Amino acid sequence: MTLEATAPSANYGSSASNSSFYAAMRILPRDQREAMFQIYSFCRQVDDIADSDGPRDQRLAALQEWRNDIDALYQGNPPPRLKDYVASVKTFGLKREDFLAIVDGMEMDVPQDIRAPDMATLDLYCDRVASAVGRLSVRVFGLPEEDGILLAYHLGRALQLTNILRDIDEDAGLGRLYLPREALLHAGITSNDPNRVIAERALPKVCLPLTQRAKAHFEKSDEIMSRNKRRAVRAPRIMSKYYHSILDLLIARGFNAPREPVRVSKVTRILILLRYAFI
Repeated sequence: MTLEATAPSANYGSSASNSSFYAAMRILPRDQREAMFQIYSFCRQVDDIADSDGPRDQRLAALQEWRNDIDALYQGNPPPRLKDYVASVKTFGLKREDFLAIVDGMEMDVPQDIRAPDMATLDLYCDRVASAVGRLSVRVFGLPEEDGILLAYHLGRALQLTNILRDIDEDAGLGRLYLPREALLHAGITSNDPNRVIAERALPKVCLPLTQRAKAHFEKSDEIMSRNKRRAVRAPRIMSKYYHSILDLLIARGFNAPREPVRVSKVTRILILLRYAFI
């Protein structure tokens, strides 16, 4: 479950997004809250590298430095920027491979901008930038191992697909196109130029199947959360309901140009919090 993803699909910086993340995390006990903010900070920093305007080789080198620092953390020699992570890694059993997967996911945008990946590549991207974050998060939340991994799989993909659908125009402005190649070709769109694709009249034929895929992942994640302790799934349920609301707004708006941005109303956000935060 991405800790707030906006453009370009896994960006951790939008103020509107941050409000939902902070609302979901503030309800947690202190040690869990601190661990989640550490995970968020890590994601934000590597995401900022991937999205910067710096030369691609410098961005690749900066991401490799993060890999080296993660390795040092797990070898018992944490660098200064990760010293505070030691307790969280030990307390919650956070996995090195999940931190590294997030870096790998951010790096997928660096050698060249992602444009119309095939479905397998898109799913790998979602796993790295979203479900890997979820795998770290569910350990903090205290979910059982099997259900935690399943929840990370489904909710991460649900959130990430919703982000991709929401941020089509913003991503195109960055030269990126996350819509899968197979769906574009099925709709008769042969270009992978982001600005040409977002102007296509057939774009809804590409997007609507992705909304159904996202809804299916939301349904699976709801099933998993419903069979676990309510306190353990408070934060992911708040994130799920918030993003499911975004998906519903996108479906209601449609995907024909021009596309007005969608936002979850303040009233809806408050109602979600009131329903799931105080258990």
